[in-house]
Amino acid sequence: MNDYMVLKRMIDEAHNIVFFGGAGTSTESGIKDYRSKDGLYSMKLLYPPEYMLSHEMFMLHPKEFYDFYRLAFNCLSAKPNVLHHFLLSLEECGKLKGIITQNVDGLHQKAGSKNVLELHGSIYDNYCEKCGKYYEGDLIFKNTDIPKCVCGGIIKPSVVLYGEALDANVLDEAVKLISDCDLLIVAGSSLTVEPSCSLVLLCKGKLVILNKSKTTFDSMANLVIHDSLGNIVRGLKCEN
Repeated sequence: MNDYMVLKRMIDEAHNIVFFGGAGTSTESGIKDYRSKDGLYSMKLLYPPEYMLSHEMFMLHPKEFYDFYRLAFNCLSAKPNVLHHFLLSLEECGKLKGIITQNVDGLHQKAGSKNVLELHGSIYDNYCEKCGKYYEGDLIFKNTDIPKCVCGGIIKPSVVLYGEALDANVLDEAVKLISDCDLLIVAGSSLTVEPSCSLVLLCKGKLVILNKSKTTFDSMANLVIHDSLGNIVRGLKCEN
């Protein structure tokens, strides 16, 4: 039995699946990942990309921060791909109990998935730092300067920047989901960003890792497939 058939059997036999996804889940929607050879972090920048997307950069150099932020995250027109739709089918047949994503693009929700935990926030939610007024993503990406609120304050995306803590409530929910699942599918993530990657260690059920390249967690997994996520999920169907 090849690895793809093994994966199908594991999904068919599971009752409480949790999906943990990284940037690789969105590449087939035309969104660049971070650490591949053609990813965002391969770009030549004034500062290292982690600093360009840091809280300190936002505070000290907001114009330069937003110039790179718009370049990195302007994916409002992106559409869900085959993986997002496959996960929706797993949710609809009762197998998938939750999605934990490191992405900020909102594609899981666009596909129709309901129980989605966004560890790193969303480009769609933005707030004035001064008065707290909410703004949608369109305002940020259509602007060419520092986006300002009607009160004069700077608008900040809810995306978790380097140097900022994850939302404690979201993290707690993610811990519970992974601790209770009988199958954890980790996909499209290099599993190098803390504390998100350490969540994998909480899995008491079976662990599957799907990624184009190797991760440091591969030796822990019950199944590892190195291929594009589109190739892996095409043809898979949810069966009760």
